[in-house]
Amino acid sequence: MKSSMRMPWVDTAKGLSIILVVMMYSAYNTGEYTGGVGFLHYVIGFATPFRMPEFFLISGLFLSQVIDRPWRRYVDRRVVHYLYFYVLWAIISIGLKIGIFSRDPAGMLHDLAMAVVQPYGVLWFIYMLAVFGIVIRVLRELRVPHWMVIPLAAALQMWAPKPDSYALEQLAAYFVFFYLGFVMAPLVFRLVAWTQDRPAIAVAGLLAWALVNGLLVYSPGYAMQPVGMQMGLAAWPPLHLSLAVAGAVALCVLGGFLSKFASMEWLRWLGEHSLVVYVAFTIPMSMFRGAALASDLLTDTGMLSLAVLLVSVVSPVVLYFIVKRIGFGTFLFQRPAWAHVDGPNAGQISNKGVARPAREAA
Repeated sequence: MKSSMRMPWVDTAKGLSIILVVMMYSAYNTGEYTGGVGFLHYVIGFATPFRMPEFFLISGLFLSQVIDRPWRRYVDRRVVHYLYFYVLWAIISIGLKIGIFSRDPAGMLHDLAMAVVQPYGVLWFIYMLAVFGIVIRVLRELRVPHWMVIPLAAALQMWAPKPDSYALEQLAAYFVFFYLGFVMAPLVFRLVAWTQDRPAIAVAGLLAWALVNGLLVYSPGYAMQPVGMQMGLAAWPPLHLSLAVAGAVALCVLGGFLSKFASMEWLRWLGEHSLVVYVAFTIPMSMFRGAALASDLLTDTGMLSLAVLLVSVVSPVVLYFIVKRIGFGTFLFQRPAWAHVDGPNAGQISNKGVARPAREAA
């Protein structure tokens, strides 16, 4: 049942985001094995400027409601929360992939050790949310003004350095969007509310944005490959940054528009439980893709990518309901009491600032 304490459009936008993230891995990983390009590659190509920026921007929207809490409570909600799921699912993923399937205990121990300092696999997003939580609180404590942080963060994003540390690379690439979500939250909330009352304007604006974004991404110079793409004019760093912010805001507006339809309840639910999908989708994705390729039942890259996408999204949801039904394994998706440093029930927030212990992330 939908909680009255949540903003439906935020969850709907998060639902769109998690589908795009899983779609990217489904399409590119499938393309890597088939050596081909399918229709989902072009959908992901269109979303390249804003796919991950939107996730980070939404994650920063409610930060103002907790940023000034006592350090212990803040760290519990904005750092320990994410690190719990990162550590848990890194152990599961590395244990299965390296320890069991590859039968390489030494390699498993090496990867587990490296996961402490280098974000592991797709779980890098959760790792970076914890890092961003610390960085932004320190900036707050030092009273560094927004007018200094935003230009510096934007410059780092456009510079796109490639240091040896993957964490530092992702900090440079995405911190600006998390910070903009924090700073621009009142404006984003007003914009979404305004467009929800004016659906015709919302649709017209979204179509105009989609046209401009598509033309710039697929302008001369773009190249689509099985495992990625090179954008056209949209690859120019200042334009890429602008399209990322515009696309992130556009998905918020689209979430506001779609949340008005009862038929989109499934998408809102998916966004509310996006952490469930995010931490668990790679395991069924790899297993199904391997089985499908071995069977030769699906040989078209586009259709196989779509099948992988559907299985990758649905499987974690099925696991979630099984766990919920039997009451065993809830620690997979809900942080247990022992994993809190400030008590499991104090000051929990939802996407409207009200208590939710298990789904504050992703």
